[in-house]
Amino acid sequence: MHYRQRTISKPASCSGIGVHSGKDVNLTIKPAPVNHGVKFVRTDLPGDQMVPALFNTVVDTSLATVIGCNGVIVSTIEHLMASLAGLSIDNAIVELDSYEMPIMDGSAAHFTKLIKNAGIKDQDYPRCFFIVKKPIELKSDDKSVGVYPALTFKLTCTIEYDHPLIKKQSFTTEVTDQIFEKEISRARTYGFLHEIEYLKRYGLARGATLESGIAIDKDRILNKEGLRYPDEFVRHKILDSIGDFSLLGMPILGHIVAHKSGHAFNQAFLQKFFSKKDSWETRPMHGFESRNCVQSKALAI
Repeated sequence: MHYRQRTISKPASCSGIGVHSGKDVNLTIKPAPVNHGVKFVRTDLPGDQMVPALFNTVVDTSLATVIGCNGVIVSTIEHLMASLAGLSIDNAIVELDSYEMPIMDGSAAHFTKLIKNAGIKDQDYPRCFFIVKKPIELKSDDKSVGVYPALTFKLTCTIEYDHPLIKKQSFTTEVTDQIFEKEISRARTYGFLHEIEYLKRYGLARGATLESGIAIDKDRILNKEGLRYPDEFVRHKILDSIGDFSLLGMPILGHIVAHKSGHAFNQAFLQKFFSKKDSWETRPMHGFESRNCVQSKALAI
């Protein structure tokens, strides 16, 4: 666990295609000062307005996590946010010249490698954590998300599909830099062939190919290389959840348990979490307790 804030050591860039827009996009991650958080800048638009990556700037969760501010949107941020959170990066400026993030191979592996190759810099200021003191739960039909007191950040995800290649899968992990890189970051997004074809008919999923995720037919995986992990599907849900829950603006010390959740339900849970101020506290750790925390950067918006 890292107790000082961190940023990327030097700018790092890549290019790709938006999975829904099909548009080419150039991306650069830049260092940022302490207490800056993660903010996105659209270089294809006039001005330099930043869109903070926070739960209260989320404007859509129907197909991906989309943030927006004053008419400026950035779509499909969850995989990069997972890489930043998984590597304990608190502060960064993310520049891109289109409205949708590049999908790359459908995982967070490329972003993770990009950040690590650029280097990670410890900053001379403490990280503040959400310390979970009492359980917080959100349930609706067969979906649920809860967070419970724990000494580390842990995630448990369960998915369940009426499909012979997926069925019911569960995965529990502590989230550390090493575990994220090795066990989570390479897990790709996935979709059922009939759903992808439906989206393409309506002008969506224009960038979806066998190089940008896993395509599932009735009884087989269409990708020739097969799966990267036997339970790659639920590992990708863990990846998405890390990205979504990072939108609280500070890391969590607690155990999040999600059952059949997705971007929309994760977002609903974040709103409930933030409203339950008697169930958590914010403070630095290990020798930094005398330093004050801003009670989530979301309050500054």
